Amino acid sequence: MVKKFVEKQPLLPLISEWRGEDHPLALDQLLAALRDEGIISEKGGHILQQATHFASRVHPLILIANQEWRELSPPHRQIDIHYLLLWLAQRTGLRRVTIDPLKIDLAATTAVISRAYATRYHILPLEVTADKVVIATAQPYIREWMRELHPLLKKDIEPVLGDPAAIERYLGEFYNLSDSIRKAEREEEKKQPSSLSNLEQLIELGRQGRLDANDQHVVNVVDWLLQYAFEQRASDIHIEPRREVGNIRLRIDGLLHLVYSLPGTIVNAVTSRLKILARMDLAEKRRPQDGRIKTRLADQREIELRLSSMPTAFGEKLVIRIFNPEVLISSYGELGFHQQIIEQWSQLLRHKHGIVLVTGPTGSGKTTTLYSTLRQIYRPEINLCTIEDPIENVIAEFNQTQVQENIDITFAVGVRTLLRQDPDIIMVGEMRDHATSDSAIQAALTGHLVLSTLHTNDSTSAVTRLLDLGVPSYLIQSTLLGVLAQRLVRILCPHCKAKGGVDELQWRELVRPWRVKLPPAVYHPVGCEKCRHSGYLGRQGIYELFVPDKEIRQTISPATVSQALRDLAYKKGMQSLRLDGARKVQEGLTTIDEVLKVVPAPDEL
Repeated sequence: MVKKFVEKQPLLPLISEWRGEDHPLALDQLLAALRDEGIISEKGGHILQQATHFASRVHPLILIANQEWRELSPPHRQIDIHYLLLWLAQRTGLRRVTIDPLKIDLAATTAVISRAYATRYHILPLEVTADKVVIATAQPYIREWMRELHPLLKKDIEPVLGDPAAIERYLGEFYNLSDSIRKAEREEEKKQPSSLSNLEQLIELGRQGRLDANDQHVVNVVDWLLQYAFEQRASDIHIEPRREVGNIRLRIDGLLHLVYSLPGTIVNAVTSRLKILARMDLAEKRRPQDGRIKTRLADQREIELRLSSMPTAFGEKLVIRIFNPEVLISSYGELGFHQQIIEQWSQLLRHKHGIVLVTGPTGSGKTTTLYSTLRQIYRPEINLCTIEDPIENVIAEFNQTQVQENIDITFAVGVRTLLRQDPDIIMVGEMRDHATSDSAIQAALTGHLVLSTLHTNDSTSAVTRLLDLGVPSYLIQSTLLGVLAQRLVRILCPHCKAKGGVDELQWRELVRPWRVKLPPAVYHPVGCEKCRHSGYLGRQGIYELFVPDKEIRQTISPATVSQALRDLAYKKGMQSLRLDGARKVQEGLTTIDEVLKVVPAPDEL
């Protein structure tokens, strides 16, 4: 929190007590108030006034924030835009807000006032209720718009203080998006107004797709959607048709957030536009399809998009998985590996032949772990080949092959073909059937290092899963080098997390059946602007690495029970998912609740 400021100053009166003429905030007025309160020096303010007399079009708060000053007195906090907004909010009596697009109903807010009017006064509607409209402004002493809007809207107007740069940016984005949607709707109405009365007609509408996917308004909506998803750190975009409207949702840090509800025809057009970009069959709406798009951001970073369409009752549902190459080449530490696991994992990958598996449910980060591992073990003198379904991320140094079952390129066929390609390391996207697992085993037996994934609850269950797939126990004994099980947990926001007490019952539930000392304190989520008041920012993995030694290998047989194998591995020193999660709780990275959400209970294994 910013320090408590002195009581009312004449330079910046409380809004409730101000009765003067409307006027914008002036740089000299703000600098004088900051000097009077001992926040900045006389010299610094004078230099800024002299240097920026020509920058009248730039908001004075931004000019001051750009100086990167710090408070004169301890703790010498940086005087950034957030500091200045809080300071100004306390001086004027207005509520300070952070504009979060995920929490704004764009259709309702942009309908309150026109773009021209909002641009004229640099204001942005944020919330509309039955009796009140909340509007953000960066000019607290300009009140003319309030006097004009109150009789027109017949609602109370609550002015709030917002970041001037954010108001300027979102004013353009919100109204551009709303204009594109409205214009696309009008184009659709001109072509063929329709009234749907039953499910069959609704499905037929999806098949017709009358609105042109290349219409400029639709293009604008798609461009905004992709750019917005990148900015919000989304891992997936869900476009879901419903009876009357369609929902667009983003998965951020593992949770889905509703972004916008679009008219059904617009959703169909957006889906068609994305299918065109991904080179999918636009006419085929009855069968699932896959596609991919590579796009480039403004900063020249390349982003891979993987698309999956699926027919539903009200049309095609489209899910877009976003692959950021920077994430896929993370270091082991960034992934969340503990030092002990890093050393064991690196040792496994030094073997010239054998199988290394990564296990976990869908969405647990297996692909990121595999790609990051491959990037770190790749050297120019080795031949690294992959067979994937689909290729998650195209990497120039690898030889990557896409599974295409329609022309008989399956995982099993791909692995057998790769064996004739003189490989050193083979990555198999997934061992999902007997043919694939048998081919991978043969590759390991003939002197190749094979990496692959399985869907199991924990690491030792991979052995029984391989047995279920028909792999003989003696081949598992001779080829299996290790199994890494993983889950993803949300990481506490470093900007706002707070230390507090520990729930003893929760802690015992987390670490059972082990007896781990109760920590004196752990961190809890609080919520701030950086994390959208969720208390969490980003995700990391928790891991369990099973490395069978000679004794464990000898116990593997057709009658092997996963529980017995796991108990033996624990006696040999294996750390479970739950213990790795407990370690991250002790280190202040996450919470007990987060770990308990994703790890299986001991009696579920």
